[in-house]
Amino acid sequence: MANLKLRSTRLGVLDIGSNTVHMLVVDAAVGARPEPEASSKTTVRLMDHLKDDGSIKKQAVDALLAAVDDAMRLAEQYKVSQLLALATSAMHEAPNGNKILHRVEEIIGQRVTVLSGEDEARLTFLAARRWYGWDAGRLLMIDIGGGSLEVALGSDEEPTIAAAVNAGAGVVTRDLLPDGMASAKDLDAAYKKVRKMIAPVVDAVPAEDYSSHAVGTSKAIRSLARLAGTVIHQPGREDALCVERGQLEDWIPRLAAIEPAQRAALPGITQDRAMTIVGAGIIAVEIMRALGINEIEVCPWALREGAILRWLDQYGRTRFGF
Repeated sequence: MANLKLRSTRLGVLDIGSNTVHMLVVDAAVGARPEPEASSKTTVRLMDHLKDDGSIKKQAVDALLAAVDDAMRLAEQYKVSQLLALATSAMHEAPNGNKILHRVEEIIGQRVTVLSGEDEARLTFLAARRWYGWDAGRLLMIDIGGGSLEVALGSDEEPTIAAAVNAGAGVVTRDLLPDGMASAKDLDAAYKKVRKMIAPVVDAVPAEDYSSHAVGTSKAIRSLARLAGTVIHQPGREDALCVERGQLEDWIPRLAAIEPAQRAALPGITQDRAMTIVGAGIIAVEIMRALGINEIEVCPWALREGAILRWLDQYGRTRFGF
């Protein structure tokens, strides 16, 4: 009898984002789900620590490097044999980003791949496509990060449209909601400004494709859905978490009136997202309005899973040699 056991690689994904530093450890194998063996997350909030010229302040740099060091200790503990090191929008936007990346590379002992917003969108879209499968049809993927908003659209594993703009939850909070709270007048002004900020990604999506299956892949969208959304039970499949635009429109004024420190008591909102959750909600509502979306389904997989799947596609091998 043939031994069909999958050969796996102990793979680590180091994800250096504008809000957090993640390490995800998986036993990656062709054809297997990228289930986590171990993971760590450290909140750094780079968007809150920028100088006037956009450079990242020393305090945040030190916190980032300490988080990377902690992540590498986890990788060593779990005997990671292959490391994928990724950095997202904050690194390539900051004037001192290259210097910081050089220091990160000294810690991890290898190069860091800096992803453009479009690259992030493509990898995240791949994860969403693999999660939902071919029968999901045309997917419209939305990801609200700390520094950027990504949108991708397509019927295959490679999207036909991948667009990004520097309008993440951290950016919107820093520029439009500095204390995290807002009056009704402030919210109206923030909605209008966000509408202009996200216009480039809206313009990239043809109007005839607005009816696609909309999925959200970010922690921000997941937090909003846990707060305001609905769990849909699907026999034979994992339960789906969805959030309607009207539910978000109803919750955002209430969230904006609550002090950030108190929001963590609400369902789905963690302490590290309490400050930026209103900004994330405004972005979500505006992109849904602009693209004619009434409901977003939360996808459990995102950038890190997409990176693992892409690596397996390129370098994975089956025992049959094809």
